[in-house]
Amino acid sequence: MFKIDLNNPIHIHFIGIGGISMSGLAELLLSRKFTVSGSDRSPSAITERLESDGIKVYYGQKAENVADRPDLAVYTAAVHPDNPEYAACVELNIPLMDRAELLGQLSRAYPVSIGVAGTHGKTTTTSMIALILLEAEKDPTISVGGMLDAIGGNLRIGRSGNFLYEACEYTNSFLKFFPSDEVILNIDADHLDFFKDLDDVRHSFRLYAERLPEGGCLIINGQIPNIAEITEDLPCDVVCYGLLSESDADDRYEFGARNISYDEYGCPSYDLYYRGRAMGRIALSVIGDHNVSNSLAAIAEGIRRGISLETIKRALLRFHGTERRFEKKGELNGVTIIDDYAHHPTEIAATLKAAGAYPHNTLWCVFQPHTYSRTKALRPEFVEALTLADKVVLADIYAAREPNTNEISSEMLCEDLRNAGKDAYYFPSFEEIEKFLLKNCVNGDLLITMGAGDIVKVGNSLLKR
Repeated sequence: MFKIDLNNPIHIHFIGIGGISMSGLAELLLSRKFTVSGSDRSPSAITERLESDGIKVYYGQKAENVADRPDLAVYTAAVHPDNPEYAACVELNIPLMDRAELLGQLSRAYPVSIGVAGTHGKTTTTSMIALILLEAEKDPTISVGGMLDAIGGNLRIGRSGNFLYEACEYTNSFLKFFPSDEVILNIDADHLDFFKDLDDVRHSFRLYAERLPEGGCLIINGQIPNIAEITEDLPCDVVCYGLLSESDADDRYEFGARNISYDEYGCPSYDLYYRGRAMGRIALSVIGDHNVSNSLAAIAEGIRRGISLETIKRALLRFHGTERRFEKKGELNGVTIIDDYAHHPTEIAATLKAAGAYPHNTLWCVFQPHTYSRTKALRPEFVEALTLADKVVLADIYAAREPNTNEISSEMLCEDLRNAGKDAYYFPSFEEIEKFLLKNCVNGDLLITMGAGDIVKVGNSLLKR
């Protein structure tokens, strides 16, 4: 395996440089005096930023893009051996490394290496911890899977020994990282095009936890079923957090939340309990009980880093979310338009439940399923989650990396929802969806475009009218 020496800059080429994580890694290496180039399918705001930083970006992936023989080429999980640049690197004996391996090698260079994992909530929780570290002037390096206003994008390059990043489970990427601290937010059945089932997912999270050294710390959601499978016999410290029910003792979790209430926009506040002792009220500027849980993980990491609770409180109140996480896009004729990245039934349910506390008359969900495998495997769960909206509009499935096997479709989901008594509609084009919404949404309605694909275009297009 090729080893990177941060003190010996080389030329690294990124195949798919326009992705959130890839672009951040490219900028991080550029800051270390590496020569960086890359390619992507088409221009974007991210690639334009990279070009303005001095990175050579090629559009279209072609063999000639690596003709100058970079010392190393880095690729994403979406790039396969038949990719022209990948194939050219093999032919030219240019070493190849996947994105996760690169992030893992970089994580070894920092004494404090914080990897935030979980099936849901990684970007939000990483962002919460980022604001806490910044408020405490810890000068961290941050790599986040979304655009965070506080750092002006998805990457911040610090000068301290603190490195904060998302640790994704897909294709077992996080098993290539070397964290000193880990956060595990939740473990759900997802990425079933890679994992066999939920037990397989849980096994990978156990292996991730085992990567922690003695003296490290695992911060984990205590409400994960059969948590001992993940935590028993680890050499590190284990800190649990969770939402406290009425019957729970105050000290059930090291960090607990009780007496949750909501302001007029659905943003929660709660009583924080630390080791069974009430520590005062925590107020958030993002919606939903799922973000109460996320904030507990962030608080636990902040306390772990020796940051005062008052500093943590200030940082959490300043956090208003990241791009595509219940992001208010604007209003059209009195209709509030929100965009959200939720693409798993658990995420959809959490977002729609949270939206119930947001001011509205009728709650519309315009959902674009993401990948055929996920939609097929979790079809009943998608239907159950979507029934939490008053009215559902379905777009075609966003294929991402998968071929269409014709075993599942948005039309099938629509029929399932109608059979469940829900007002549901399917349209094969965004243009038809927009026309329907313009005709049927009225003053006071809340419209959420939802999914991990390009459904955000619907809201953006409506607001341009």
